[in-house]
Order: sequence, then C-alpha cells, then structure tokens
Amino acid sequence: MKKHYAKTNLLYIVLLTSCLLTFGQNEDQERTQKISLQFTNTPIKEVLGQIEGLTNYKFYYAEQWLGDKVVSGDYNEAPTATILNDIFKDTSLNFYLLDGQKIILTNNNIIYDELPQGFFKEEKEEVEKEIVQEKQVINPVFYNTQQASSNRKLETVRIGKADKDSEKSRYTLQGYVRTKNGESVPDLSVLVKGRGIGTVTDANGYYRIQLPPGQNVVQARAMGIQSAEREVIIYNDGTLDFEMSESLEMLEEVVVEADAAKNVEEANTGTTQIESEESKNIPLVLGERDILQVAKALPGITSAGEGATGFNVRGGKTDQNLILLDDAVIYNPSHFFGIFQALNPFTTKGVNIYKGNIPAEYGGRLSSVFDIETKDGNVEKFAGEASIGPVTANLALEIPLTKDKSALMVGARGAYSDWILRSLDEESLSNSSASFYDGIIKYNNKINENNDVRATGYYSRDAFSITSDSLYNYSNRGFSLRWDHKFNEKNTGSLIVANSQYRFNIDFDGESNNDFGLGYSIDETELKLNLNYFLNDKHTLNYGLAGKVYGVKPGFISPEGNESVIQPLSIPKEKALESALFISDEFKITDRLLVDVGLRYSFYAALGASEQRIYQDGVPRNEGTRIDSVQYGNNEIIKTYGGPEVRASARYFLKPDLSLKASFNNGYQFIHTLSNNTTVSPIDTWKLSDTNIKPQRGNQYSLGIYQNLKENEYELSLEGYFKTSQNVLDFKTGAQLLLNQTIETEVLQGEGQSYGVELLLRKSRGRLNGWLGYTYSRSLIKFDSEFSEERINNGNFFPSNYDKPHDVSLITNYKFTRRYSISANFVYQTGRPVTYPIGTYQFNNAEYVYYSNRNEFRIPDFYRLDLGINIEGNHKKNKLAHSFWTISVYNVLGRNNPYSVFFVTEGGEVKALQSSIFAVPIPSITYNFKF
Repeated sequence: MKKHYAKTNLLYIVLLTSCLLTFGQNEDQERTQKISLQFTNTPIKEVLGQIEGLTNYKFYYAEQWLGDKVVSGDYNEAPTATILNDIFKDTSLNFYLLDGQKIILTNNNIIYDELPQGFFKEEKEEVEKEIVQEKQVINPVFYNTQQASSNRKLETVRIGKADKDSEKSRYTLQGYVRTKNGESVPDLSVLVKGRGIGTVTDANGYYRIQLPPGQNVVQARAMGIQSAEREVIIYNDGTLDFEMSESLEMLEEVVVEADAAKNVEEANTGTTQIESEESKNIPLVLGERDILQVAKALPGITSAGEGATGFNVRGGKTDQNLILLDDAVIYNPSHFFGIFQALNPFTTKGVNIYKGNIPAEYGGRLSSVFDIETKDGNVEKFAGEASIGPVTANLALEIPLTKDKSALMVGARGAYSDWILRSLDEESLSNSSASFYDGIIKYNNKINENNDVRATGYYSRDAFSITSDSLYNYSNRGFSLRWDHKFNEKNTGSLIVANSQYRFNIDFDGESNNDFGLGYSIDETELKLNLNYFLNDKHTLNYGLAGKVYGVKPGFISPEGNESVIQPLSIPKEKALESALFISDEFKITDRLLVDVGLRYSFYAALGASEQRIYQDGVPRNEGTRIDSVQYGNNEIIKTYGGPEVRASARYFLKPDLSLKASFNNGYQFIHTLSNNTTVSPIDTWKLSDTNIKPQRGNQYSLGIYQNLKENEYELSLEGYFKTSQNVLDFKTGAQLLLNQTIETEVLQGEGQSYGVELLLRKSRGRLNGWLGYTYSRSLIKFDSEFSEERINNGNFFPSNYDKPHDVSLITNYKFTRRYSISANFVYQTGRPVTYPIGTYQFNNAEYVYYSNRNEFRIPDFYRLDLGINIEGNHKKNKLAHSFWTISVYNVLGRNNPYSVFFVTEGGEVKALQSSIFAVPIPSITYNFKF
C-alpha cells in the first residue's frame, strides 16, 4: 500500500513541475494579458473566439460543455483571468493556462499546479479513513444493505464545480425522488455503495446526504419501485433528482427495508404507517377495504364496540383524535355508524398515525393524529381501479392533463344496501333504508422543479331510516389547497389552505302534528405555513404558523308543515379563533443518539356575538345559581386560553438493529363533543371552549424498545405509556344535551388517567406474513366535587366507557403462489364497562330502580374470527386490466358479541337484554380490477 502511494505522488510531482507557467481562476490574475472587451447576451463560444482574436491564447475544450448559455460583460483593460472567471461563474467549467499560451478548459474539476501543505500525510490518513469506513457502518440502519450488481454500466452524473479553496472533506447531495407520474416517494433508502452511508427520504420525497469528493455509486430503493443506481462524481454541493419506475417484483423486499429504517431509526415514539394496499388481503366486513379498520388491529387503537364509529387511542376519548384528509379535517370518517370507512380505498395512498409523540406542526387534539394522504393522479397515462361487492361499488380514475406535469384523480363510491333491509324477515325493518356515497377529486401539477400544487375536494353523505317516520342524514365536506415550494437547496416550505364542514339532520314525518326538522353543523377554515430548513448534517428544522377559524351551530329545530305544533328553536352560533407558532429540531448528537425537540405555542380566543352566563361561586351550576349574563358583539373576544406545548423525543441505538426511545408531550384541546351515549353517534354535538367550559389539557410519557430480527424479516417493539388529562368532559346523570341553551349546567369537567403496554411482532417478508399485537391498558376518569350532584362514584377514579384492559389482534396472510393466498383475523377484547341496576326501592308509593356505581360491571368479552381467500389475476405485462377476487367470511364462529346491554321492565321485573351488530357469519365476494 505504501509503495503504491509513493509512486502516485512521484508521478504528480513530475507532471506538475513540467508546467512552465500556470494560473488558477482566483490567483495570479495579473500574469495574464489585459484586454478590453464588451459583449451582450453572447454565446460563450463566441466570447472565447473574441478573446483568441485579441490575445495569443488558444482554448481547448469539448463544445458540448458550453451548451447554449449566453453571457454579458463590459471590461476595460481587465486581466483575461478575470473575464474567464466571470463568464464561467454559473457553469461547471474551470480553466488552466499551460505554457503561457494554451488555455485548457475542464468540466467540474480543477488541475492543480502545486501540492497543498502536508499533502502526503493527509492523503494517507484520508485513504486509511475511507478503508476503515468501508469496514464499518456509519448509519446503523443500513448495516445489512445488499450492494447492487456492478456488472452493468451506470449512468454517470457530475455534480458541482470544483473549488480550489475549498477545505471540505464532504459535500452535500440533495434532491427529490418522484415516480414518473409525479408522485413523491417517501421512506426511500438512498445508499452509497461501499461506504456505509445512507439516508431516507421524507414525506415529500426529499433527501439529503453527505458524500466524499470524487466518485460515488448512489443507490435508491423504495416500496414498489425499481431500484435506481447512479455513478456520481461530486466536486461541490449539488442536486440530483431521481425519477423512479414502478416494480411489482420489488414490492415485498423493499417494504421491509423501508419500514425497518423507520421503526428503528426515527426518534418519535408511537408512530405507525399504513399503506392502503395493506388492507387488500385482510378479510373485513362485506369485503370492503378499510385502512381505518386495519388501524384498529394495531396496539393502542380500539373502539367502544363492533360497528362503533370513532377511535379510542391510548385511553383517550373519540374527540381527542385529529383526522386529516390531505390537510383538511374530517369529523366523521365513517359510513353507517362505523361499519364502513368514508374513504375510497382506491384513491387513498396511506395514513400516518401519531399516538405517542405528536410532531409540533400538529395541534388541537390530545390523543392522536391520523394524517391520511390521497394518491396523485398519473401524469403519464390514463389509469383506473374499480370494485363491485355485495353492498358497495368503487371507482377511481387517473386522467393526465399535461403530460409529465399535471393530472386529475377522480373517485366515486356508493352503497346499494336497501335491498338487504327489505329482504329481511323482520317486519320493523322491511320499510327501512340505508345508503351512502362519497366522492373525491384531486388535481396535482408539477409546475417546475421548485413548485408543486395540489388541490383536493371531498364530500360524503349518509342517509338512513330505521323507522318509517324519520330520515337521518349526515355529511362531511372537505377542501384543501397545498403549494409546495423549494426556495433553495436548504429551504423548502408548504402553504396550505383548508376548509371542512360536518352536518347532521333529522327529518321527522309522523302521523301526528309534530313533524319537525332538526340539525346542527360545524365549519372550520385553516391557513397554515410549514417550513423546513436543513441547517447541516446534525440539525433539521421544521417551523411555521397556523390559524384556524371555527363556526359551530349547536342545533336548531323547526316545524315541518303548516299543522306542526313544534316551536322553533335555534341555539346561537359559536365562533372561535385558534392559532399557533411551532418549531422543532431533529438534532443528531452522535451516530447513536438522535433527539427531536419541538415547541408549539397555542392561542385560542372565543369570539362573539354571544351571551355568556355567569354563575355564583361555591355552589352547583344550575339555573337557580345564575346571577348574571354578559352580551358580546360580533367577533368581540370573550375569553382566551393558551400556552406552550412541548414535544420532545429521543432515540438511542443499543445495537445497529436495536434502539431505545423515550418521549414527552403535552397539549391543549379547545373543542369538545357532547354525548351521553357510550359510542359516538352522528347526533353528538360539538362545543367550543368559553367562559364556562375550559379547554382540555393532557400530558403523555412514553418509553419503548424496538428491534429488527433476522435481517429485517421480523419487527419487534414494546412500548409503555402514561397519560394524564384535565378538564375532560362528561355529563350529569339524566343530562339533556341536545338543544340545550344552558349546556354548561349539564356537563362536568374532571381528570383522566390512562396507562398501558403495547407489544407488536410483525413479519413482513416471506409466504407467511402479518402481525400479532397485544395491549394491556387502563383508562380511568374522576369527577370530584364538594357537591354531590357534581360528583360521580364518590369522587373516585372509575373506568371510562372505553376501558378495555386486554386487546389481542392476530392478522395473518399465507401466499401459496403470487396469485393465491389465504388470510385470517382473530380479535379478542375485554368487555367494556357498563352500569347495571342492582335493586329496587319504594318511595312515595312508587318503585324505582337502584343502579350500581357508574361502569362498575362489564359486558361479556368480545372475540371474532374472520377468514378470506384472495385470488389475483395473472401477472402478464400486456393486458387490459389486472383483476383481484376476495372471498371472505366475517365472524366465522357466529359469535353473538354484545354491542350494548340495556334493561327493560316486564311484569314488574327488570330484565337485561343485549344488542349485537353481527351475530351470524357474514359471507361476501368482491371483484376488483385495475387498468
């Protein structure tokens, strides 16, 4: 090794000392001839010709290096070197003077005429350092990465322009990775062959990596994407974008690698990413693909019961979850009381779930964020996907507008379930009806390398009538506009405008003269600026600001028809402004220790016009203790709340494939649901914080350990959490929440406490794949007061309605071939709490039922087994469409799982009855095709 470097250095000395006269672009300028020259928008080649005509210099270069670039300048007796420096400033060209007359142009690199001080020692140390790096792993995530084949010719890319004065030992290569139809590719592995260097693209497909100068082989790998490889010769900081092609053959292997990097490497705790394709092989009710139902099979996420809408995440209430669809809030993401999701599976790309440490850019909810992203339309060719099942039909189309730049994605979905209700033997349901539909349209346009625009519009509607005299309907509406902009190599940002609306209505048309229409709505509009700054290798900043305006119509009732005796009533509208500033820093302290620290400051102001009631202190709040009221004008500030929210997490590598994580975060929630039902109901109303109802506050601590086994084939995680909350809402016994003008007299605010341990074992590769999840958790609440009517269970902690200590989910899929597979789900949950009547008593010659403490008992435990057979069409490349059949049976065992328990009095006796959603096996067959 020593002889090799000695010969090389000797050759440099002989070569360089043979030069009689030399100069670089930044020194010895006075030694070149001085000339006067003027040119405007002139090609560089012509300028070089003019210099040759005025001097005795002769230029040597390859013409393709000059391109069609034009330059302008005005010089009077200026050194030739100065002129060349100026015209080559924005190009990759350098120049070198040989023998005083020959000027040799070089592309990117520099010809040196002397050795830097300490060259021999530094070169030796640098080479030895590179040898060590080839044996070690700088980033543990990629320690077992397979190297790409080297027997194929690679595309060579030259980056940057060599700088003679640069002392850097590493240069920054960054850029975006997108598919040919313009979609960004997140969680893509960018590796440097033979150097143990790697990184992963962010949610926008952006990557940034440090390379040593000279030749590097850069590999890019992503889920469902053909791997790409480039020979990169880097001389300075620069940009390299990748355009990737789809690859079905690479899907399974690359998914594991990307997920492994995200699970072990990232600092945040309690994060989960679900791709829409993951629901393809999971048997769900009536054959519907549903990523939200898949989410419920993961540790820490559950619901109050089968068919219940909403999520309970780590012991939190259903209103403590922020659900976003392309940045627009969705208040009710389900159809038909939670049986179906209100999202078209063919237009949905995936969902990122944050249930531990929530990033600083999100706020307004205490438990979790479900960030759902839709697909971009194909900018290359017309494409689509559709399905037809026993209850619903789906269709999604991707329509290119401008090739390689813009496209439209349109999705529509509807149900035709009325025939099922009409065919039932139950007479009370024969005249019932139930239907729903949803639609989405998305426009994406890659304006140029620095600007992307996306606009999404969404609408869903449910209408059902279980009795012949009432029609219920509710709807979601969402719109968002997002502009992504790249300011420079280090700064990127997004400007987002979003609007959301949720409505509920009841139309009652009975035989008597009490027909009415009843409803409520909530509307919000948000403006958000989200910026990213890549400071250096150790610091990545995310910062911005957001403002949101709420408008809530708590409810109205109006007579229907001229003979109705119903008195009209409308609860005054509520308004509020919620805003925030946020900043976070992902700080790489060492190769093992990564810290993500964020701070969010939230501000909330309740706005008029409004009447705020004032109650006497030290006594229960009711109409009798009301002492005054205050009127506020339109947009006048009624009450303000707010404060700092800390988001901190850390990851420490114990081994290259084993990490330990911890986090803490706190938050505010200014909006609440009002419900006295066990599960979420469409008639639940939303209430804004004001002078009488304080915002909810929460703190969460998490600690977990994560490991990948057997070359990333298995993923294992164990995470524990502890949460506390204040000002959690509940209701007084016998409360009337709907159309109540003094709602603050019916609700209570107390403390919440939840804790648990979540275990996940996942196998993502091979014929048998799936996961096993287990959660042990408790969710407790306490309402204490010196007044008995404001105290529940004697002021002690008691289980919440959604407290389920044990939750087990087993999801499996076995592939016989690439076309045939079978799937199975098994779910077990502890029965949820319930309040039972435990006796009767006589008072004033009347008999009354005496109930237990609230939620003292539990309904029977829940378990269910589902089976499915999946049949894919052939994988021929040239065919009209690719088909996929799903044959499934939901609740194979016919388990009569109770949805709720209620009590009736018959013959002077109190009897307990239970209701179930699916008490028999439900078979289904669904046909899907993609073109």
